[in-house]
Amino acid sequence: MNTAHVITVNILQITMEIMEKYPELSEYLTEMPITVPNEESPLINSETLSDYLQSLEYLLKNYSFSHL
Repeated sequence: MNTAHVITVNILQITMEIMEKYPELSEYLTEMPITVPNEESPLINSETLSDYLQSLEYLLKNYSFSHL
């Protein structure tokens, strides 16, 4: 399995967790700079996917920690 695929699966899992446990965060998913690049043809590779995954993990961790 290639790295981009693994990262994409992890992105899907964390996105689903956010949608199920913290639906109020869903509005922020579409506003993240990584999801709305300001380039006409953005490069999507393992590095950009990994950056997006890290931003999702950060969002989830900080929100869930502050709402215990």
